[in-house]
Amino acid sequence: MSEPQLLAAPAAGPKRPGFGRRFLATVGVDNLSLIVALAALGCFIAFVTPLLGIDGGENFLSWQNLMNSLAQSVVIVGLLAVGETVVIVGGMLDISVGSIASLASVVSAIVVTQGVMGMFPGSVVLGLLGGIAAGLFAGTVNGLIVTVLNVNPIIATLGTLAAFDGLAFLIAPEGKPVGIVTQPDFTWLATGRFLQGLPLPALGGRDWPGIPVMFAVFLLVALVMHIVMRYTDFGRSVYAIGGNATAARLAGINVRRVRIAMYLFSGGIAGIAGALLTAQTTSGNPINGRGLELQAITAVFLGGAATAGGRGTIVGTVLAVLLVGVLNNGMNLLGVGQFYQRIALGLLLVFAVALSQWRQARSERARSRTAALV
Repeated sequence: MSEPQLLAAPAAGPKRPGFGRRFLATVGVDNLSLIVALAALGCFIAFVTPLLGIDGGENFLSWQNLMNSLAQSVVIVGLLAVGETVVIVGGMLDISVGSIASLASVVSAIVVTQGVMGMFPGSVVLGLLGGIAAGLFAGTVNGLIVTVLNVNPIIATLGTLAAFDGLAFLIAPEGKPVGIVTQPDFTWLATGRFLQGLPLPALGGRDWPGIPVMFAVFLLVALVMHIVMRYTDFGRSVYAIGGNATAARLAGINVRRVRIAMYLFSGGIAGIAGALLTAQTTSGNPINGRGLELQAITAVFLGGAATAGGRGTIVGTVLAVLLVGVLNNGMNLLGVGQFYQRIALGLLLVFAVALSQWRQARSERARSRTAALV
């Protein structure tokens, strides 16, 4: 009689990671660092500056500031940054987004006040469509210059920055702003509020004012682009091209078509920003978008995008936009001069690019160590 064989104990399955690791994997290390920085900066402005005897910081945590000053101030830069993210992740750059917003601002104001060729009267929808159409036109020009003429994207969009800026002045009657004060339906985009009836307690001595329409538009566009970049073939193609354009081409991706689409997204979203600028300033001004490209590019790199492409998220960009917005808002509340604010923004851009390069170098070292082990 043979000895009874011992049954082998079943092998233990892989241990499920803890909540902390799952949370970190979901949020991302870069995004978590932005959230921590955002919270720390807000606490410094609201609680530390009053202790230091600096006036203004005590007004930071109030509905009036958070939902009016801060929420509305980040919308335009946020939209430009969301469109810029698509281009930068794809390994390109669009320096002309500020000028595209200016051009779209003038076009939307003309459409709202004068209609389209005398056949369609001006309206909110036509004004928005006019701004988007101007942005798509500019994005097409950028895409064709970069892909068909093979011009370096920095040089190409630096040239179109000046060209679109000049075109905005040419379209505006005598180069002057086109006022829309008499179009309350369109200016509602900047003054309107959603969910004003929410039973939220007062904050900072101010009642809940509702969510600004502009801020809701920004969140909607960011959500749509997050879905596009993360869950569609186009988004995966953008990441592939940014990571290695040659490999993407060999894999069957039409690199030229995707790059033109990238600039179309950037231009179209800048067109939305230009239309909202018109509603916010009650005029289509040829200088409405000047200088905004610096803040948009800063936010994209600060949000985790790599200068070489292939890396970056819409969520990271939105968090970085909020961080830059809180910084600007805090400096305004504390009475910091405009020139000092520009210095701070410039230094933040340098820091963001340096951080991006450090992240890229760290990733390359990790890949090298992994390859050596294999």
